[in-house]
Amino acid sequence: MSDAADLTATELLAAYEAGTLSPVEATEAVLARIGRDDPALNAFCLVDEETTLDMARAATDRRRRGATLGPLDGVPVSIKDILLTRGWPTLRGSATSDPAGPWDEDSPAVARLREQGAVFVGKTTTPEFAWKGVTDNPVDGVTRNPWDMTRTPGGSSGGAAAAVAAGMAPLALGTDGGGSVRIPAAFTGIFTLKPTYGRVPHYPASAFGTLAHTGPMTNTVADAALLLDAVCGADGRDWSSLPPPDTAFTEPGPDDLTGLRVAFSPDLGYARVDPEIAASVAAAAEAFAELGAKVEQVDPGFGDPVEEFEVLWFAGAAKVVERLSPQERARLDPGLREICDQGARYSAVEYLTATARRMELGRLMGVFHEQYDLLLTPTMPIAAFEAGVEVPPGSASRRWTSWTPFTYPFNMTQQPAANLPCGLTSEGLPIGLQVIGARHADALVMAACAAYEKARPWKRLMGKRPTGR
Repeated sequence: MSDAADLTATELLAAYEAGTLSPVEATEAVLARIGRDDPALNAFCLVDEETTLDMARAATDRRRRGATLGPLDGVPVSIKDILLTRGWPTLRGSATSDPAGPWDEDSPAVARLREQGAVFVGKTTTPEFAWKGVTDNPVDGVTRNPWDMTRTPGGSSGGAAAAVAAGMAPLALGTDGGGSVRIPAAFTGIFTLKPTYGRVPHYPASAFGTLAHTGPMTNTVADAALLLDAVCGADGRDWSSLPPPDTAFTEPGPDDLTGLRVAFSPDLGYARVDPEIAASVAAAAEAFAELGAKVEQVDPGFGDPVEEFEVLWFAGAAKVVERLSPQERARLDPGLREICDQGARYSAVEYLTATARRMELGRLMGVFHEQYDLLLTPTMPIAAFEAGVEVPPGSASRRWTSWTPFTYPFNMTQQPAANLPCGLTSEGLPIGLQVIGARHADALVMAACAAYEKARPWKRLMGKRPTGR
């Protein structure tokens, strides 16, 4: 039998149903993979095998008795170390967090997975307070990319992406405030969706405000649909959370995209894209046309909103650390300390001016989607670069926003945006296609991604990653 750690959640559930595999056996395989590969990858900041195996034993017993708690009962899942997890510390990658807690509450998405009987395998790494698009922090060190150990997996959900890509749990919960599930998904060759803001409830409220989303990270669209069904819906602790959708994301969609109006923007009118990536993404856009969509190359018509995004983001970072003492601030990631100092200097008028630009961007995209159902872009303009640095050589600025031009605009507009693996560079590194829908069109984005995946299935990474380079 193949290694159970290489199975998707959908495949695990089928094996559970057939009686050929138990949650304990699946969990033991995942823990063995973590034990084998995580010392090099550093995707996890917490693994508690005793608790994890207790959850797996309970799930196995429930399945034996026919008393499962939900569709994900017994499926291993990792949790980004930004999301509260009862009984485990949530340190957010910071030496300023107190491990003593108390840690007596789950974030909404975590609570729903616990209610469904999912098996928590551990907490995944994040840059300190999830502030940047790569994953390293003063507590846990540098997280690496399974495709090439010298490269970054991206961030801020880099540990989650590396864990999924390397078979260290088929499901992962990540967060995204400026690209933080899509950047690492593109760099590690997995699927993800940043849902419409509010689709997955979030608590405690992020200091980055309504830029921050919670989303699934998986190897397949079908697995993401399973996870999204489990965690979406209103929660009283998040006043901006949305009610559950009328139709489950796991409901089968059409096999083709006939009649869909799709805009393809190779560069959003302002970004520079590596030629290899541009060619692969253009081929993926052509695949949408082959599936029946009417694809038109067109830019949505806005300039790079990076300055406004940075006002919102850096001010949020300043809010995160406002209660720290000077001694605690000295222990922060130096880059985080710099943007916090910058964010603290913005005036209320500057913040509201950035917010006004954000509102105008949302209006523009709302009108754009009256004409086009979906927008396709590259997810990233470059492939994964050296681990342990914030920017690659030749970057336009010292900040991570200089090389992520396709992601943060759609946090500002709160739209659903997915990453689909669509190819490899000549160096064997993953390339991602970003699929963006209008606000609340999460189901359409997922259905389109599922149709593409069926027509152009991407190879699983398991056992194929070029380690040791």
